[in-house]
Amino acid sequence: MKLKIALPKGSLEQATYQLFQKAGFNIVVGARSYYPTVDDPELEIVLYRPQEMPRYVEDGVVDCGLTGYDWVTENEADVEEITELKYSKATSRPVRWVLAVHNDSKFRTVKDLQGKKIATELVNVTKRYLVIKKVKAEVEFSWGATEVKPPRLADAIVEATETGSSLKANNLRVIDTVLTSTTRFIANKKSFKDAAKRAKIDRMVLLLQGAINAQDKVGLKMNVSKVNLNKVLKLLPALKKPTISSLSSDGWYDVDTIIDEKVVRELIPDLRKSGAEGIIEYPLNKVIY
Repeated sequence: MKLKIALPKGSLEQATYQLFQKAGFNIVVGARSYYPTVDDPELEIVLYRPQEMPRYVEDGVVDCGLTGYDWVTENEADVEEITELKYSKATSRPVRWVLAVHNDSKFRTVKDLQGKKIATELVNVTKRYLVIKKVKAEVEFSWGATEVKPPRLADAIVEATETGSSLKANNLRVIDTVLTSTTRFIANKKSFKDAAKRAKIDRMVLLLQGAINAQDKVGLKMNVSKVNLNKVLKLLPALKKPTISSLSSDGWYDVDTIIDEKVVRELIPDLRKSGAEGIIEYPLNKVIY
């Protein structure tokens, strides 16, 4: 059995390779190749642009793939949405498709764009958004460099943003959010009914979700004497409860826990002050709930 899976070519590509590596799949791709190799004989990988992938999955060109909810919606693709994978090219935050105008423009709300021109790559979603808002405006497909079009080439744009830095750099102001999108694992409906392929997909999804769960967490190990144990435990957040094991030395314990990485720099000095010794921070590849 070979499972044909499409991975996103472009801005999400490197983040996807890193995610798969943490999940246990080592992918190697040439500089100009669209057919990466992977150390799993049951997988066959191809790279597609996220914009096109929902259609290829729907048509059965591949069994499954990773693409954005935005492109599934844009293409109105009839596919099986297996799971949401919360990762992106820069952060773990969702991508927002926003309605933006030039800072110097008079437009303040979508209603002000009645009869105006909006440039975007997300044409169908934008048209449906305008119908809901009861605004009639021209929606023009943008072939790229969308941020530079207002105010001369378009009155407004609908563009994807993760951090907002590109919009600010181009002197643009957000007036509404059109769509919020995260990466989705999608499958061809016929392929998902195949027992062997579904089992392979389910195993992959478990590992990928585990890798995502681990991306903002680290492990902490430390030695704590019995007299300081309660003080240290009160400082420790954990997925459930810290693991506590007796050491060979009487009155000493090994304490092991998983915590959010963002709190470590504040927590370690406090742990040391409360009597923890031999503190070790270590990275995680997967956390399976």
